[in-house]
Amino acid sequence: MTQTVEAIYQNGSFRLIRPNNVPLREGQNVRLTIESTEDGDDALALAGEVYEGLSEDEIDEIEQIARDRTDFFHRK
Repeated sequence: MTQTVEAIYQNGSFRLIRPNNVPLREGQNVRLTIESTEDGDDALALAGEVYEGLSEDEIDEIEQIARDRTDFFHRK
């Protein structure tokens, strides 16, 4: 049987939004196919454009600043 249900991933588990609509018995094995309803593809594309138009030196400088943890907790 194939059925589409909506769920929320929370604290390491999937919580069904409408659990009464799912005809499963407790402990039954199922196969989940994850299809995110959030637009993660746009976020990934946007992240890929972060360095667009920058020189290698500019990219290296930005990445060096991002990796510098010397003032991470505002301690010197």
